[in-house]
Amino acid sequence: MLAVLGGLGAAVCFATATLCTSRASRMVSPQSVLAGVMLVGLVIVVPLLAVVGPSHRLSDEEWGWLLLSGAGNVLGLLLAYSALRLGKVGLVAPIVSTEGALAAVLAVLAGEPLAASTAVLLALIALGIALAAASRDDVVPGAPAAASRRAPIVLAVLAAFAFGGSLYATGRVSESVAVPWVLLSARLIGLLAVVLPLALRRRWQMTRPALPLVVVAGVCEVVGFASFALGSQHGIAVAAVLASQFAALAGVGAFVLWRERLTRLQLSGVTIVVISVAALSVAQA
Repeated sequence: MLAVLGGLGAAVCFATATLCTSRASRMVSPQSVLAGVMLVGLVIVVPLLAVVGPSHRLSDEEWGWLLLSGAGNVLGLLLAYSALRLGKVGLVAPIVSTEGALAAVLAVLAGEPLAASTAVLLALIALGIALAAASRDDVVPGAPAAASRRAPIVLAVLAAFAFGGSLYATGRVSESVAVPWVLLSARLIGLLAVVLPLALRRRWQMTRPALPLVVVAGVCEVVGFASFALGSQHGIAVAAVLASQFAALAGVGAFVLWRERLTRLQLSGVTIVVISVAALSVAQA
């Protein structure tokens, strides 16, 4: 039961964060949204460190994995927010959700065996993305005039790669480092690489309508990760499958709230991606 609750909690949190940042990124710059999300997350994570206590003396390898985990998460969020600024939630979110599949690819490249079923599912995911990208209706109304209709797809794919690297590194380091310390890595990197440069250059934008969306997204990012971590302790397969469905929830939410529609070709591609990601989560677990 805890695996179900943890996976569903993660899916709801990640879907909520996606919907909030899709709106906020169209009000202020994606960099400003990311800066706010990182600061909110930092405020939440720091007290948790007092609960879990100091970490053990980290090895050079653990420091490296923490750096890769945090940097990949920050870069992935920036790319995802940029994609959501231009593209429809129902199209961008499923592509970003392939992060787990790309983490599996990295594991194979690192020497893990590749099962035939995994190879088939990875091929189906690639097919789904190709079908979704074949549409001529990728850029949302109101996007910058210079935006290419392929830009949301490209940015979402790059975000998935960044998240995939982050997930792989997180998996390697979380075996020996407590979750709050792993969460702190991305927030500190975000503080140094995004928040401070924007503040020093006076380019940090924030409006009254965007602020609550950014705060909710920052909270959901942390709570969603913690919920998945709790659920995976009681059943990785169940938690992973349910958490990966954040893309479907976000797509439904965007349709209900803002009437964002996908073409039939996009919908078929997105459906293939969502089902294949869920199946791959089971296979990998």
